[in-house]
Amino acid sequence: MSKEINRLHPVSAIITSAKALKSMIIPVAIIIVTNGFNFSFNFHSEHFFQTVLLFGVWGVAALLSLVSGIVKWRTFVYWFEDGELRVKYGLFVKKKRYIPFERIQSLNYNEGILHRLLGLVKVQVETAGSKDGKPEVELTAIRKAAADVIELEMHRAKNQVIEQTADERSLPIEEEVSIPTIYRMSIRDLLVLATTSGGIGVVLSGLAAAVSQFSDIIPYETVFHELADFVKIGVFLVALIVMLILIVAWGVSVVITLINYYDYTVRIEDEKLIITKGLLEKKRITLPLNRIQAIRIVENPLRQWFGFATVVVESAGGNGEDGKDKKITLFPLIQKRDCLQTLEQLFPEMNWRPEFIRTPKRARSFFYRIDFIWLIPIIGACSYFLYPYGLLSLLLIPITILLGIWQHKTAGYKIDRKQLTMQYRVFSRITIFMEKKRIQSIESTQTYFQRRKNVMSIKATVMSGMTGMTGNVPSLEQQDAESILSWYEH
Repeated sequence: MSKEINRLHPVSAIITSAKALKSMIIPVAIIIVTNGFNFSFNFHSEHFFQTVLLFGVWGVAALLSLVSGIVKWRTFVYWFEDGELRVKYGLFVKKKRYIPFERIQSLNYNEGILHRLLGLVKVQVETAGSKDGKPEVELTAIRKAAADVIELEMHRAKNQVIEQTADERSLPIEEEVSIPTIYRMSIRDLLVLATTSGGIGVVLSGLAAAVSQFSDIIPYETVFHELADFVKIGVFLVALIVMLILIVAWGVSVVITLINYYDYTVRIEDEKLIITKGLLEKKRITLPLNRIQAIRIVENPLRQWFGFATVVVESAGGNGEDGKDKKITLFPLIQKRDCLQTLEQLFPEMNWRPEFIRTPKRARSFFYRIDFIWLIPIIGACSYFLYPYGLLSLLLIPITILLGIWQHKTAGYKIDRKQLTMQYRVFSRITIFMEKKRIQSIESTQTYFQRRKNVMSIKATVMSGMTGMTGNVPSLEQQDAESILSWYEH
């Protein structure tokens, strides 16, 4: 195995510095705006010293970030020795990290705009011991050929272990069979995904967060009075403006979804799922099958109506799509029938078409009774302060009841030997498939009113992220809930 010392590409110094500077842009912008843009480089101006102070501090921080990036690039080296990926970095405090190749679970690749222009790639090395959503080692920028060498060395080391094990047991070594792509999102599905996603909520929340940062300079009282006068002119104009804002937010969310999920492909290789996606930033996520803890099929009402679903994988260890959790979207949008066929091929030992045991009819009221606790004060306030239009809030009562009935009809479970399947909904219908050996805990809860009706809620948790992922079926028949607990007992 080669002991040649390898370094990061020089552009990694720029990328590291830019990442640090990016985190400082928003605080500086907030300071500038909240100060009312009262900055001046005129020595005789009263704002001269605070201008020099602000930009001087920011300039020093920018210089330190650049120096830090250069130092990391100059001191960071990696090489291969004794079946390990070895890394050394640090200027004053030297740090070394040795990672055996057989312990490496996955190599994730990210290609930003700068990476793609220069033919580079960012490599994240993940092991089962990766914590807090952080990779074990991150190579900020290296040549694609160098990334291929790492993967080649990893396969070579693992094959040697397999050969040694086979020799010891006198077993033949089977040749690996290349399996083709199992899923590729078409342009039509991509457009459907973009138009039916819930990204509009993210855009609006982001806009609200941005507005909140400038709360000190926004004259809310004046704006409120202006809006009150504007509302008197006509409700139609207000509704039209709100509609335009929603359309623009929806358009932005569509563009963001198209960029993030462009050329979405899933293939399987060496018992690992390899996901590639992205237009501006191309990503490759590697997920070993043995780390999958549970699989969720999510169907929002609109997609359920047209027979589409989203498949999400809960993984133990490694990075999720946002680098913080372990939730990985396996199929962003797929026909339900195609989804089940594909999952049956990937996991033939599991039952993907269970016949659910539903919650009893006497438990129906528990699905909407609790909502009236917060609903009645809201209806009262709207009716009093916004009369007569506030009376429209009374429509929330039948809507809440209908939603509760819908949730009641959806809730159910099924036990198939070593598998527990749970189904429930808030708005979207969620079906969770879990193997018994993957379940971390099962919990039952029963309130005083549930005890009178002989119903009980059940929760099952699997390892995923910092807190795990929990499936919840409320108000099951008490006997059914107890049978789930008995099934889980060792």
